Amino acid sequence: MHYGQEVDSISETRTNWLERQFKIKESGSTLKTEIIAGITTFIAMSYILFVNPTILGDAGLDKGAVFVATALTGIVGCLAMALIANYPIAVAPGLGSNAFFAYSVVLGMGIPWQTALAGVFVASLLFMLVTVLKVREVVINAIPANLKSAMAVGIGLFIAFTGLKQGGLVVASAKSFVTITNWSNPHVWLTVFGLILTVALLARKIPGALFIGLAATAIMGVVTGLIAMPTGVVSSIPSLAPTFGVSLIHLKDVFSVQMAVVVLVFFFSVFFDTTGTVIGLAQQAGFIKDNKMPKEVGKALFADSTSMIAGSVFGSTPTACYIESSTGIAVGGRTGFTAVVVAIMFALSLFFSPLLAVVTSEVTAPILIIVGSFMIKSIANIDWSEFETAFPAFMIILCVPLTYNISYGLAFGLISYPITMIAAGKGKKVHPIMYVAALLFLVLLFTMHELPGK
Repeated sequence: MHYGQEVDSISETRTNWLERQFKIKESGSTLKTEIIAGITTFIAMSYILFVNPTILGDAGLDKGAVFVATALTGIVGCLAMALIANYPIAVAPGLGSNAFFAYSVVLGMGIPWQTALAGVFVASLLFMLVTVLKVREVVINAIPANLKSAMAVGIGLFIAFTGLKQGGLVVASAKSFVTITNWSNPHVWLTVFGLILTVALLARKIPGALFIGLAATAIMGVVTGLIAMPTGVVSSIPSLAPTFGVSLIHLKDVFSVQMAVVVLVFFFSVFFDTTGTVIGLAQQAGFIKDNKMPKEVGKALFADSTSMIAGSVFGSTPTACYIESSTGIAVGGRTGFTAVVVAIMFALSLFFSPLLAVVTSEVTAPILIIVGSFMIKSIANIDWSEFETAFPAFMIILCVPLTYNISYGLAFGLISYPITMIAAGKGKKVHPIMYVAALLFLVLLFTMHELPGK
């Protein structure tokens, strides 16, 4: 066999493997299209590489280590989604779960971040268990459609409010709890610049608008002297040592009597947080029919659970299927090879850690606000004429941002749901799981009040 024939044979073998694994031609796509789709998706969601370290940095984690953990978790998540589910969906640490970790668990409840990471690991194992046993899908289907949509809306408002707070657009007030900024802080204007620019880019439907807006805001901060010039652009990969394996080392703290309740709170809160994100993505993609999740989504949930376990060991918070995957799908991505390309892009990004220095809270604040606006559109799916489910949905939407705690907001909604249904004479229509969830959240609400830091 000649050299040229050997090359052709290797190429054909590679092509056949890709087709068997991802069914690219069968799905009506091409290898070139899948590559373009993967790059497009990565550009749209790459902001998480810089936003995640900023948020978890507020909780005391090393930003460099979190940057690496975020990329590695994205690699594992995307490869799992590609090889297990063959979906063109990217997976990485989610904005809702990292905000809950930092601002509700660590800063709000006074739990050390090391112990909180151990809680993430235990919660991840529980995620895997309920996924394998298909309990997770049962729970998803047990939640009324109105409450599913309300979860996405409430979490969106929570994320947006966090952005307003970090960007300095709203500040604390002794008279009204919060009020608008006095505009004397130049850093606030950097947030305003980033918000206006990114909104304009999105309105113009510019691909990668969030990443472009983030980059432009950081550059403006450097040019104006509000942000220090980075020491470089490319460097060696930061050490993962500050966070790697910390969750395993501190497992003994999680399994103490005092921390048992914290683990349960974290599990249930993140369960509904990430479930709400998956539901929102599935609704947008048209996967949900008659308020039921399709069987194929079970593989996606398993891939999600796998990446959560890996992320907790690396030193990051639970993962989510990114709605930005829709940008890759829009340009033709139809298989898991799109997710493989995203994983490759995450790997290449590991060498750009010096840019973390210019991505401050003012730079990431516009992203949080805008992502919140993406999630709130689910409010259109709520049937407000059905009071017995509309009121619990309203309680979730109202209480998640106003208590500044996702679990509290979900608790108010899930507790009120069986009450309103029983009052309406529809108690028998409430799934038993919803009664159990209501009781658990009722107990957890009062138990959380007794935890340190409250």
